[in-house]
Amino acid sequence: MIPSSIKIPVPWEYVAPHGALCLGVEPATDFDKRGQGDDQMRDKETGERVWLVKVLDLDPEAGKFGASKELKVKVVAAQQPVPPTSTVPGYPPLVEFTDVTLTPYVDSQKCKGNGSKCRARQAWSIRASGLTQPQQAVKPEAA
Repeated sequence: MIPSSIKIPVPWEYVAPHGALCLGVEPATDFDKRGQGDDQMRDKETGERVWLVKVLDLDPEAGKFGASKELKVKVVAAQQPVPPTSTVPGYPPLVEFTDVTLTPYVDSQKCKGNGSKCRARQAWSIRASGLTQPQQAVKPEAA
């Protein structure tokens, strides 16, 4: 049987080598179940709940050319992940993810159906099994 998608395991340092700040955690919505009470998305393989964690990538190159510095990581867990406490008052906490997998897909949101050029691109869905405080200090490379 051919899988419908491939999951590539990677260390979190490959996704955000300069670190990431946690902006919030919320339940991922399954739009097919809207209005039926519990409309939270469930993982297709395990049946566990899926949570969306919004993070800000601290890579200075991340926001170039109008791209967003915000990432959304889907965390599969029975309970809502709790971000660690911030080490700097007034700023979001640094976070790291465990068991990270990347799944490629085609983002065709910029395609128009009127026969003009399609600006589809390859994008990556980021999944993890947990949210933790960084194990080591983030050390950006010297310029």
